[in-house]
Amino acid sequence: MKSKRYKVRKKPIRKSDSNKPVEDIVRELKNLVNPVNNYRELSLKLHGLVCAKCAREFDCKDRHLITVHHKDGNPLNNPPNGSNWENLCVYCHEDQHSRKLLGDYLRK
Repeated sequence: MKSKRYKVRKKPIRKSDSNKPVEDIVRELKNLVNPVNNYRELSLKLHGLVCAKCAREFDCKDRHLITVHHKDGNPLNNPPNGSNWENLCVYCHEDQHSRKLLGDYLRK
């Protein structure tokens, strides 16, 4: 059975866009980023690259191992002062959420 191939049609570049400097285009793209999705970077700036539970420190090469935990459990509650966030390493973050599951299981 042969797979179908589809032609991808690219949108033509508008004349007004082609004359913009690259810096302006980059700035516009950065402004499109939703601040709700950018809370991780803000939390890392506010609280640093340190796990709030085990105090393990991270650097640039392993910063992907630190996550942002929402204290109230609501990932949509992202105050700009960071009061609902704590930076946890992936291991402590997993432990934090599994404790709730274990507690719910044992309560039954």
